[in-house]
Amino acid sequence: MPVMVYVKIGMFKDRGIGPVLASSGGKMAHIFVLGAGLGGSIMAYELADQIGPGDKITVVTKDPKYHFVPSNPWIAVGWRERADISVDLAGPMAKKGIEFITTAAERLYPEENRLQLIDGRSISYDYIVLATGPELAFDEIEGLGPDGHTQSICHIDHAEKAHVAFEAFCTTPGPIVVGAVQGASCFGPAYEFTFILETALRRAKIRDKVPMTFVTAEPYIGHLGLDGVGDTKGLLESEMRGKHIKWITSARVKKVEPGKMTVEEIADDGSVKATRELPFAYSMLLPAFRGIKAVAGIEGLSNPRGFTIVDKFQRNPKYKNIYAVGVCVAIPPIGPTPVPCGVPKTGFMIESMVTATALNIGQCLRGAEPDNVGTWNAVCLADFGDSGVAFVAQPQIPPRNVNWSSSGKWVHLAKVGFEKYFLRKVRKGKSEPYYEKAAMKMLGIGKLKEVVKV
Repeated sequence: MPVMVYVKIGMFKDRGIGPVLASSGGKMAHIFVLGAGLGGSIMAYELADQIGPGDKITVVTKDPKYHFVPSNPWIAVGWRERADISVDLAGPMAKKGIEFITTAAERLYPEENRLQLIDGRSISYDYIVLATGPELAFDEIEGLGPDGHTQSICHIDHAEKAHVAFEAFCTTPGPIVVGAVQGASCFGPAYEFTFILETALRRAKIRDKVPMTFVTAEPYIGHLGLDGVGDTKGLLESEMRGKHIKWITSARVKKVEPGKMTVEEIADDGSVKATRELPFAYSMLLPAFRGIKAVAGIEGLSNPRGFTIVDKFQRNPKYKNIYAVGVCVAIPPIGPTPVPCGVPKTGFMIESMVTATALNIGQCLRGAEPDNVGTWNAVCLADFGDSGVAFVAQPQIPPRNVNWSSSGKWVHLAKVGFEKYFLRKVRKGKSEPYYEKAAMKMLGIGKLKEVVKV
């Protein structure tokens, strides 16, 4: 049977790849991206450079606006407003020719290549990229979360509520407890918020009235779900000592009551070493994550926690027209720990997943097999309000080729600069401008592993 060939002139001139072919038999492909956060928004932008005439991209998301989640700790102390970190995605998507549906998904039916939306619509796809982010598992611990007795910075709505609570706290200060509970995987923001709070308290001249305790499931300070990066253990412990912040590691939060938290310290053999009751007037604890209900519990697609199973090409092994990027991807823990710790999916790591996925789907559209593998490198800036810690892990999961960390006031300035730069990219519908690619190449930090052609 003849294959119809379509060429979009100049589309790939700086990517070094050939023309896009239509799907098998000349049928045009319809590609869906589920989610429009960090991974989903740039996923759509990069896919737009891979498709041919007649192919179509549709983004499905429950939120019409993109929010820069790394700035949520600043929202929670009043250093940013919602408008400062939000982008209305309808405009950039329209400019890229991407259909934009702002309705939440109800259920994915991979055997039927079909996505059911909560408004009753049922849509069919040729390929779908899951970029859903996580469901926040506050319900796994009694009293945890914004509907319980602790704050959250996982979503902008939570961060705004945390700011209201912080303003009230400042009128009647008391003990603060911050951290990440058992099963959590996103430890960096817990450290950031701890030090940002400490800076805000000093600026308000009430730090002397506020005992601070950091509670974490990590086996040691600076583990980060990654068994440390460079000297993150030494750097973070030193920062905490210098700012009079106590800590409890290998901690399991049993329950949270108004003004009181019950925490168990777990020994290496799994036994309970000690049980503590921590009083607090303000608390923020990051929860464990799990996959969203729309894609969880599907045999061969999701693991027991609802995260999407992928191979090295970001493709599900059973349903080969389903790809996944970002926090929804299933990654096993680095190793055993007394209290369960997940692996974080950091920004640059997610960007490498996105680039590999876009190129792999492009190859499938041209009738080829995917061969692009993301490096999963990590480049992180953790802001402490007036200083910070930076680290580079290549790859993020050990053993590593590069294992570096540093600290200083420059990190705070770099984080502010990156916030402005990334939001501009989202507004412009760009994923990786040529100058960013050149700069990262000069630093030896790439998004794709080298493919050896046999």
